[in-house]
Amino acid sequence: MRLADALRVQRGDMVAFVGAGGKTSALFRLAHELRADGWRVIGTTTTRLARHEILNVPCSIAVGGGTSPATVRASLDEHGFVFLYSSEDLKRDKIIGLAPETLSNLVDAVNSDVLLIEADGSRRLPLKAPRGNEPVLPADVSLVVPVAGIDALGQPLDEAHVFNVARIIERYGFPEGEPLLAPWMALTLRDPELGLRGVPETARVVGLLNKVPLNGYQRARARVVAQIMLRSTRVEAVALGAVQSPTDPVHEVQQRVGAVVLAAGQSQRMGRSKPLLPWNDGQTVIEAIVRRLLAFRFSEILVVTGHQAGAVRRALAHLPVTFVDNPDYASGEMISSLQAGLRALPETTTGALVVLGDQPTLDGRVVGQVLSAYAEGRGTIVAPVYRGERGHPVLFDQRHWPDLLALEEGAPRDVIRRSPEALALVSVTSDSILTDIDTPEQYRRARYLAGLR
Repeated sequence: MRLADALRVQRGDMVAFVGAGGKTSALFRLAHELRADGWRVIGTTTTRLARHEILNVPCSIAVGGGTSPATVRASLDEHGFVFLYSSEDLKRDKIIGLAPETLSNLVDAVNSDVLLIEADGSRRLPLKAPRGNEPVLPADVSLVVPVAGIDALGQPLDEAHVFNVARIIERYGFPEGEPLLAPWMALTLRDPELGLRGVPETARVVGLLNKVPLNGYQRARARVVAQIMLRSTRVEAVALGAVQSPTDPVHEVQQRVGAVVLAAGQSQRMGRSKPLLPWNDGQTVIEAIVRRLLAFRFSEILVVTGHQAGAVRRALAHLPVTFVDNPDYASGEMISSLQAGLRALPETTTGALVVLGDQPTLDGRVVGQVLSAYAEGRGTIVAPVYRGERGHPVLFDQRHWPDLLALEEGAPRDVIRRSPEALALVSVTSDSILTDIDTPEQYRRARYLAGLR
């Protein structure tokens, strides 16, 4: 996955990289991706940067001497990506960045599509806490990317491995010199006084964990860091990758995905409520489904109720789920239940896994495969397929929710049909994606195939 897609960069964004472990590399990787897309990209720093860092930039310009916006515009026309700074510190072989208050006017003056900023330094260490004057962020920055190198995990918590480590120890009381743990990194990155220090309330925040291998222990630990970071409502998503990789720089993006379980129908063909049918070990059908979902890190499991809403709520009262009623359940249209669920999800939710409330045989491995495909950026709509037939559950990224909410009749497949380029099909080995229980015969057969009496 490209870095631009993982960070969801938009035209007009002012993007600031903060933290440690690959800020500069990430900035240049993003700049070259956007330049290849035909964007006009300005790069800069609001602090200082080693002069050699900009040697391979298509064009760099010192604007402190009164360089006109017309000169910068002409350079953008020619090169697509221009790095701007104010002056040079020849003694330290550094370039000195631009004052943050000048950046907005500059962007407008040179007609750029995006501004990328390195907003603090870290002496090339993989993790940092900011000093008193850091980071240097413009007031109107729109996207802040806190960066850390996952290679910090397991290293001693000391000044040789963590920039300004004393501030982290002061804040949390972590033992100095002990191996750095995943929760410690996560807490540092999401802390409003550390990794998110000075971030305006209006700015989006997407974390970047760099130097993450394609597989193995470190990638698993990176997922732990990401999930803990996402417990902060300020963090929209966390990208895991290696920005200097010769291939795609991002392996996956951990986001807030909610599960929407549709359990509002009247079950007319069954003759009694399908979600409340007995299943296994004293569980109802709806409880068996929810327990399968609880094995995954959903930001929320939301059950949409309607017919016999009170009984469904009582059946799940001992589980960590939330409920929303569908006042239009009697219409028999599934779309009304899905719309009620989408409207009830928190604004910070980026994706919704739509789960039918009458699929008690749903294989948990299928859920994992769908979530993995979404995290890897394979599609903004993800659906499982068994032997060429598409089934449930289906995951919809939030960018498709307006289309789903606009449907007055029909089904989610109508939105899928209109967006074929967004659809990623995941081949699975379980026919559970096709098996629901609409009739007594289907219910008896499902129990038989599940080995239940």
